[in-house]
Amino acid sequence: MPISRRRLIVTLGTLPATALFSRAAFAAYPERPIHMIVPFAPGGNADIVGRIVGEEIAKALGQTVVVDNRGGAGGAIGAEAAARAAPDGYTLFVGSNGPLTVNPFVQAHLPYDPLTDFAPIALTSYVPHVLILNNNVAAKTIPDLIALSKKEPLNVATSGVGSATHMTLERFKAATGANITHIPYKSGGALMPDLMGGQIQAAMTEFSTALPLHKGGKARIVGIASAQRSKLAPDIATFIEQGVKNFTAQSYIGIVAPAKTPADVIAKLQKAIAAGLNGPAADKLRAMGSEIASAEQQTPQGFAAFIRADYENMKEAAKLAGITPH
Repeated sequence: MPISRRRLIVTLGTLPATALFSRAAFAAYPERPIHMIVPFAPGGNADIVGRIVGEEIAKALGQTVVVDNRGGAGGAIGAEAAARAAPDGYTLFVGSNGPLTVNPFVQAHLPYDPLTDFAPIALTSYVPHVLILNNNVAAKTIPDLIALSKKEPLNVATSGVGSATHMTLERFKAATGANITHIPYKSGGALMPDLMGGQIQAAMTEFSTALPLHKGGKARIVGIASAQRSKLAPDIATFIEQGVKNFTAQSYIGIVAPAKTPADVIAKLQKAIAAGLNGPAADKLRAMGSEIASAEQQTPQGFAAFIRADYENMKEAAKLAGITPH
């Protein structure tokens, strides 16, 4: 039986306002530009991957994705901003080890909860950590570097206090007894000019950030924290090959939204990201040394499980390295 216009208006008038708002607000999502917060300065791994993924989201959903770099406090400043944003799909966060699974064990008063304040969308990729030296440093291998540091302290930079690379550096110090002074920066990209210029002697950073310098002869990677050598640079020996037992470390990148973002919005974003990771974006990421996340890890459920597992791993790593929140 046809419904009259009058009856339709009456029926709609009896529906809860929230139901009407929900359907109207998200049926056409996205209707305006999406902001993607990167919690580090431009040029590092999180920034590069975030921009690549942002381009894929923009192409799939037909809206501009604006990258918003908010560095500081090991990613906590950007993470807090994302956690407090409206859960409407117009603010996304480029999540990584530091803000999601390391900060809880190095920062005593974290202004957000990484396990409850975000809705995982998709893990995108991960990349191993490397130790890269200024060309003026005499060491050619990891054992050389350890020996050199015991004669005179070696300053080694990372992308910031509480970052994934900071945690790896602390683990390296604990495993080898190397005499190292930590120099925190705002991102992996931010420290590279000082490394090349000689203001710092070395850096623990992502392979993707360091590889162009190594290939160009502007600095020298002496170890990669992966189980096997990289096909992109087979000349670089692993930490394990050089006597640092079972030493692997990596940075992962994934996209999350503020908690309570509607499920249909999360689904649209996940579909856009997954499509990109099975297309041109994958080639770009692999070319810079990243490994693409599995199909399961590219789902909200899979990424959530990954975060929980890494959270527990980082808790144990902090204990082993003697790191306490401060």
